[in-house]
Amino acid sequence: MGILTILEFPDERLRKIAQPVDVVDNSIKTLVEDMFETMYAAQGVGLAATQVNVQKRIIVIDVSENKNEPLCLINPKIVNQLGSAEGNEGCLSVPGFFEPVKRAEQVLVQALDKEGQSFELQAEGLLGVCIQHEIDHLEGKLFVDYLSSLKRQRIKKKLEKIHKAEQR
Repeated sequence: MGILTILEFPDERLRKIAQPVDVVDNSIKTLVEDMFETMYAAQGVGLAATQVNVQKRIIVIDVSENKNEPLCLINPKIVNQLGSAEGNEGCLSVPGFFEPVKRAEQVLVQALDKEGQSFELQAEGLLGVCIQHEIDHLEGKLFVDYLSSLKRQRIKKKLEKIHKAEQR
């Protein structure tokens, strides 16, 4: 398949809630590889399946400087969170915008890896933020939902204007 199309806000398909993956088979493994390829090509650090219009609970992440530490989480679930921290976030589905968002400082997440094996991961810093951000996507939530409605509308109007110009 290769590089997938990333949906952009305000596309309503980004609001769909992802369904759990029942079996990690070859089609899921191929999707995971395509998601990594798409994320790296877009110079992102995380990507949820819902962002490429696949309603499955799958996220891929690589926050390493050299982009050599790929992390796949299938059916991820935050089981514990501690603290609170605010930092600027951006999103491949909201290109060009970075805004402060408050998140948990640490998270403990349970998931399946790309082979279908269960694991737990304690994450903080950029990885912790990224996991929370991508899990939000699986719930149909975007980082702009944490902003004031005025800021969200401003971003929406700017992106709609860009989309219209691109269609010409």
